[in-house]
Amino acid sequence: MNFDLTEEQQMLNDSLRRFVANEYGFEKRQEIIRSGTGTDKATWAAFAEMGLLGFTFPEEHDGLGGNAIDTMVVMENVGRGLVVEPYLATVVLAGGLIRDAGSEVQKADILPAIASGERLMALAHSEPGARYNLSHVQTTARKEGDQFLISGQKTAVLHGGQANQLIVSARTSGNVNNEAGLSLFLIDASAKGVQVSDFATHDGHRTADITFKNVAVSAGNLIGDIDQAFPVIEKTVDLGIAALCAEAVGTMEAMNAATLEYIKTRKQFGVPIGKFQVLQHRMADMFIQTEQARTMAILAATEADSNDRTSRREAISMAKTLVGQAARFVGQEGVQLHGGMGVTDEMVAAHLFKRLTLINLLFGDADHHLAQVSDGLLAMTA
Repeated sequence: MNFDLTEEQQMLNDSLRRFVANEYGFEKRQEIIRSGTGTDKATWAAFAEMGLLGFTFPEEHDGLGGNAIDTMVVMENVGRGLVVEPYLATVVLAGGLIRDAGSEVQKADILPAIASGERLMALAHSEPGARYNLSHVQTTARKEGDQFLISGQKTAVLHGGQANQLIVSARTSGNVNNEAGLSLFLIDASAKGVQVSDFATHDGHRTADITFKNVAVSAGNLIGDIDQAFPVIEKTVDLGIAALCAEAVGTMEAMNAATLEYIKTRKQFGVPIGKFQVLQHRMADMFIQTEQARTMAILAATEADSNDRTSRREAISMAKTLVGQAARFVGQEGVQLHGGMGVTDEMVAAHLFKRLTLINLLFGDADHHLAQVSDGLLAMTA
């Protein structure tokens, strides 16, 4: 496997790293979080100008024809700078789903609007009680004439409160937990019957609980084939997990850098605490965990675009397991080496730790995905 970036990817990485370092500092991030808006218009416009919002879309829809490796490059820098913009929700999840499953009319309408920064979107799929089970959907879409009436509740919708338009999963047939019978619909966030409760998460990002009460949508708002949405949902979530793995690597890198700088300057017994060999060993362990996570993030990115469900799901679960374990280790060690200062809002380490914790929980924690890998191995030997 070739771990080297192409010349174009390296240029993207360098330019985005400079932008995050120079234009998206810690204070800027704190201002955005305090504003409660969940996004900064100037930053989002800059992302659009750099081509980031359409990087993985087809060229005929104002994109650059990139892939999950390109997303990995972007998300590492998102993690390194603790960027709170809705890139994952709008570009990776919603945009990726429309790119892979939308009709030509939907692609022509939505993808250029995302690429230009005009439209923010969110995937509303998770429901109370699902516990990472992607087929657990109780929201219903009832056919009535030439339209569907959608009713139900979605929870933890990433940047759902900032979205202009939602992609909503609903059951058009079958029972709860059946993979068959799921469909996807486009719904305007301002549509009658949509109630959005937006709130901040522990790491400063935004999420929402959304209720749908007899929301009427036309048949043209259906994405893909009726009753056949589960494979699309599953692949979209896999793309999201691969992106999160890359973000975690960038965040761990930032934690390592912040911790190293701290132990070089924090003095105890008249010398920097970084002089103590036991702390040097702990820093080395943090570095090793980060590099191991990087290799798994690369594996996830190389498999995320695959239509081979078995190999893709195996690679994604293995990556999420190891990256989640590494994120927990690096986050906890970073806070420990900072001492009591490591949990104060004034120190970036506290915010890095919070983001690493939330990344581990999103779309299944390390324990959940370890069980998925274990079940797969048992199935192979049965």
